[in-house]
Amino acid sequence: MVLNDYPIVIDGLKKEYKKVKALKGISFKVKKGEVFGYLGPNGAGKSTTLNILTGLLKPTTGESFIFGERSNNLSKSTKQKIGVVFETNNLYQRLSGRENLNFFADLYNVQSSKVEELLDFFDLSAAGDRLVKNYSKGMRQRLLIARALLTAPELLILDEPTSGLDPQSVEMIHQAIEEFAGAGKTVLISTHFMEEADRLCDRIAFINEGEIVTITPPSELKSRYGTKQVEVVIKKEEEKLDKLTQLVDIEYIKKEKERILIELPLISEDLGSKIDKIKSEFEVLSIHTREATLHQVFLELIKK
Repeated sequence: MVLNDYPIVIDGLKKEYKKVKALKGISFKVKKGEVFGYLGPNGAGKSTTLNILTGLLKPTTGESFIFGERSNNLSKSTKQKIGVVFETNNLYQRLSGRENLNFFADLYNVQSSKVEELLDFFDLSAAGDRLVKNYSKGMRQRLLIARALLTAPELLILDEPTSGLDPQSVEMIHQAIEEFAGAGKTVLISTHFMEEADRLCDRIAFINEGEIVTITPPSELKSRYGTKQVEVVIKKEEEKLDKLTQLVDIEYIKKEKERILIELPLISEDLGSKIDKIKSEFEVLSIHTREATLHQVFLELIKK
C-alpha cells in the first residue's frame, strides 16, 4: 500500500481508557476525491477516531496517516492542506465574523478577497462586522466552514457539521461540501443526519461499539440492510388510535399534526389484508411505496 495514494489511512487503531475499549482495531482508507461518511450511534468511537486522526489524542496501538504522514507528526505544509471543523464552536466570540476570518487569513497569507468571497457564499456579508457572540448557531457554523475553506485545503474533516441547524444553513453547508468535492478534493464527514449522508457520501463506514460494521456506498447499504416500505397516510382521528394499534404494530406508526403515517414492510405476508382493513376503518389520504432509507439501515445495524 502506497500511503500517498490515500489522503487518509487508518490502520488497526485501538484506544482504551482503563476498562473501556473505545476503538477495537479499526482500519479504513479514504480515496482521493471522495466524500467518506463516518456513521454510528453516540459513544461508538467516531469522535475518538477523529481526535486521533487530527493529532489531539494518542492511540493505544495502531496508526493513522494524512497524505502519507503520521497524523500526530504532520509537517506545516501538510497541515495547510487540511480544513477541520469540530462539533465544538471554537471561534473568537469577541471578534466579528470578518475579523475571525481575517485573523486566519493573515496567519496563512491568504488574500482578503478570499475572506469576502467566503462571507458572500455563506450569506454572512451583511453580518460580517457583528460580533460572533451575537451570531445564531447556524451563522457560527457557516463561519466555521468558511474558516476551514479559507486556505483552499485538499482535505476537509467535518465532525457533525449540520447538527441542530436551520434548513437554510444546512443547505448552504451541503452546497459548499458538494462544490469542494466536485473540484476533486476529499471530505471525511462524521454525521448523525441520515439524509445528509445519503446526499453527500460516496461511501459510508458504519461504526458501532468501537468496531467497523461495514464500509459501502449508501445505495448498497440500503439494498443490503434496508427493506422497501409501503407508506399508508390516513387522516388523524384520535378516538380511533386504539383500533389502529390493533391492526398495525406501534413501531410502524408515526403521528403528525393532522395525519398519521403507517410504514409497512413490502415483504410482509399479510400486507394486502392489513391495507384493506385500514381502508375499511380509516380515511386513507395516500398509499405509495418507498425505498429503504439510511435511517432504517442505521437502526437495523445497531440491532444486529
